[in-house]
Amino acid sequence: GLIPVAAGAGGHAGRQSPFALVQEIREWFDGPVALSGAIGHGRSILAAQACGADLAYIGSAFIATTEANAEDTYKNGIVEGRAGDIVYSNLFTGVHGNYLRQSIVAAGMDPENLPEGDLKTMNFGSGGNTKVKAWKDIWGSGQGIGPVTAVRPVAEYVAELEAQYLAARRELEAKVRL
Repeated sequence: GLIPVAAGAGGHAGRQSPFALVQEIREWFDGPVALSGAIGHGRSILAAQACGADLAYIGSAFIATTEANAEDTYKNGIVEGRAGDIVYSNLFTGVHGNYLRQSIVAAGMDPENLPEGDLKTMNFGSGGNTKVKAWKDIWGSGQGIGPVTAVRPVAEYVAELEAQYLAARRELEAKVRL
């Protein structure tokens, strides 16, 4: 199977729309596809399937769970963040990725004026061109964190995703019948 990383994904993110990405993949691949990128709500899971993916791959939203091995400030950053709080930059590892604005500010940097990184400095452990370290000081996050409203157990979040997904399916089925 494949996990295509579309625009809006956390960490090392893609730049293509999920609609274009999955459509082009389906032209040459008929195996299982788990689409990644800005997915944090049951409706988004349904949308991933509607555009041709078999599954949705959710990452950032699970950082804000009680079971996640992440700092509380990182978890709270996910809860407090929205799509507009995500900064796309190649500074921290040399490869473009999406990061929480709050973590960049906390590291003493201006998210609006980050210098360009250099692919030659790509080093996921050292922080690339900076003294701060990606994943430790600068936190990756996707644009799909808006629906995350609290740090809670995984089982609770998964149950909510299922309820949202089923409600979205019913809404869509009702619209299609009209």
